[in-house]
Amino acid sequence: MTLPHSVLIVGVGSIGERHLRCFQSTGRADVSFVEVNPSLRATIAERYGVRGYEDLEAALVDRGGAAPSNSLSAVVATPANRHLEIASRLAEAGRHLLIEKPLSTGIDGLDRLERAVCERGVVVSVAYVYRCFPVLAAMRDALLSGRFGKPVEIVAVCGQNFPTYRPAYRDIYYNDHATGGGAIQDALTHVLNAGEWLVGPIDRLVADAAHQVLADVTVEDTVHVLTRQGDVLGSYSLNQHQAPNEVTLTVICEQGIVRWESHAHRWRWMLRPDEPWHDEPHEPLPRDGAFITQANRFLDAVEVMAKPLCSLDEGEQTLRVNLAALASVASRSWQTVGGHSS
Repeated sequence: MTLPHSVLIVGVGSIGERHLRCFQSTGRADVSFVEVNPSLRATIAERYGVRGYEDLEAALVDRGGAAPSNSLSAVVATPANRHLEIASRLAEAGRHLLIEKPLSTGIDGLDRLERAVCERGVVVSVAYVYRCFPVLAAMRDALLSGRFGKPVEIVAVCGQNFPTYRPAYRDIYYNDHATGGGAIQDALTHVLNAGEWLVGPIDRLVADAAHQVLADVTVEDTVHVLTRQGDVLGSYSLNQHQAPNEVTLTVICEQGIVRWESHAHRWRWMLRPDEPWHDEPHEPLPRDGAFITQANRFLDAVEVMAKPLCSLDEGEQTLRVNLAALASVASRSWQTVGGHSS
């Protein structure tokens, strides 16, 4: 049976393998992959029964094994410093793109990607998977309905024991800012993007960060960021060494308050002082649930050439927030996003 989509996964480390598995799970895509590591390439090809290529050009020549009627897409899941280079080549070849977060570690090469996307008319989404959590989406819908009034403040408090979930952190991209490492680019970027999705883009910020606990790396594992998002004041804190795996994201509005608790699988709200929280629980997602949703939403966007869940412009905005946060830590000053210190 010929499936309607052909999806090429570029890089099958931990997150790339997950994308491969989840696109395969949609039942809508023939999946192939590129991996330069020969032993990993052989392992993944055997594990999933798909074709692996040793380099991108070989895959593009072969069209990823696609039938002529397939729509052609790709997932860029290499270290972040290579995202723009690889995504631009894929866009120039006419591939729709799902690019792992963060979009990059800098803006050099962004103009080439934007030009290729415009010229070839391809769909581009950035893989900020929090947007695929039904609980957070439901809370956002409630915020946008206006029932709680205008947002005035957003507060995020997050943490997990990173070595538990990524035991190889010392030896992968995480150990170097240049490849997308450190808590700001690796983990906090998800929360910052979610905050922008909820209450609007970050205009300026000041950040403090340090390496506090994680062994055998020097990049920051603890971050605090204060933001201005239009009229909304923001506060984001995250560490990658505490025991509980928790994300709590609170939006205080003029007429009420809403809160997403990822670890409790719920969002909750309150309108009046001294009343109890009103809980809106959801069933826990299976391990790959949000990523399968992300894959399906991306394929949906490709089929009708619609705006994706997180557009290239939105991914660029969060990239500029990441860069501003890193610059603020280095300069110990407020930063205008995409601009200069103050």
